[in-house]
Amino acid sequence: MSRTGCRDVLAQDAIPPLSPWRRLGARLRFGLRALGVTQALALAGLALAGLAIRFTGPPANRGRRLAVRLGRTLGRLRGPFAKLGQFASLRVDLVDPELREALVSLRDGVPPVPFAWVREVVETELGAPLASLFSEMDPGPLGAASIAQVHGARLPDGRAVAVKVQYPWLVHSRAADLAWIRLGVRAALGQRTAGPWLREFAEGLAEELDFRHEAGMASAIAANLAGDAQVVVPRVIASHSARRVLTVERWPALPLGDPAALEKRGISRARVLEVVVRAYAKQIFVDGLFHADPHAGNLFVIDEPEAVATPRVLFVDFGLSKRLAPELARELRRGMLALLAADLDGFVAGMQRLGCIAPGSEPGVREAVASMFARLRGETAGPLGLGADRILALKDEAKRLLYETPGLELPADLLLYAKTLSYLFGLARELAPEVDPMRLTVPHLLRFLAQRDPAPAATSARASAT
Repeated sequence: MSRTGCRDVLAQDAIPPLSPWRRLGARLRFGLRALGVTQALALAGLALAGLAIRFTGPPANRGRRLAVRLGRTLGRLRGPFAKLGQFASLRVDLVDPELREALVSLRDGVPPVPFAWVREVVETELGAPLASLFSEMDPGPLGAASIAQVHGARLPDGRAVAVKVQYPWLVHSRAADLAWIRLGVRAALGQRTAGPWLREFAEGLAEELDFRHEAGMASAIAANLAGDAQVVVPRVIASHSARRVLTVERWPALPLGDPAALEKRGISRARVLEVVVRAYAKQIFVDGLFHADPHAGNLFVIDEPEAVATPRVLFVDFGLSKRLAPELARELRRGMLALLAADLDGFVAGMQRLGCIAPGSEPGVREAVASMFARLRGETAGPLGLGADRILALKDEAKRLLYETPGLELPADLLLYAKTLSYLFGLARELAPEVDPMRLTVPHLLRFLAQRDPAPAATSARASAT
């Protein structure tokens, strides 16, 4: 973090407030975005590029080039468009694999916005001058993503914090963004499929754009994991948080994505992985409330001497977190038990209860599921005894099954659940391939399978929990 204090910065006018002309320019850009003009121009450019790609270059590469161009356009538009790409990358049942691969990169960093815009959002949301809110704030962001960027700062009492600030135009452009997204998704998927898909997306977007929801999720997950001394969830600073600003404790930490830094400190990656897997297994199988984005950019090791013997893992960014609805958890449990018992009828019946099978599609879906069951029967260790590599291979087969089976569509929450587990096993293979994450997961999975189901509720099992 920069040692330049906010009061010094403001006094020296090193980063002054927006000038009247720059403010007018920003308002014009935000206005064009709110009217949908910016989006229309970007999407028109994408359409023209698509036509050029269609008639030039090797035919074999056209699909990939189109997918990459679409991913870049969504990333430049940020906000709901980048979130749309991330959401679509989850839908293995609807989206072409080549396109999904191009969209996964949308979680990567994007160019930051000027600090003067950041300051304006902070002061508007928190209702006070920046210099009275923080004794220091680094104008260079720690990171910038699809809906916000994060700055290091210090509170007046000296505590180090990280301040997540939403991009200023999103509050104005959300309606126009969603209008363009609805138009595109309906054209791509058709009205029947697009309706439920868009509702799920809009509900999730509303949660992510309200940082108060993220603060609540972080606090609830912290309470659930409070019994594990090796897991750290940054405490939310409520006095410095609002709908578009989220301030949390900042810890000195080493990223999991930098193995060299861990090795330099003498920290065992295998011990770190055991903490990560244990924490996720509890969240997913015991709590039913989980941090749903376990990539290396959201997981850190606290940088302290004790980390050599007892590493503590820091979880950040709870914008993508989910609580499984009780009805979905019940059907997931029944489905796993049916899978373990090779009960094809019971498994397909559960899919019907979840609304996963379109009318008239059951014969094809049953045949595809039977093929998956046959593959599992060929595994001598059984599903619970599979190693991480085999589980990841089966995951790829399941993706292909979902995409290639007409009339099969899974609830978004269930896909997010599966994606989280998939990311976790992929992280394990990268971080410490000698550790078997399945072995660490099984005790919590068995607790989940042994739970007694509550009485069925009258609500739809496909509804997302809030």
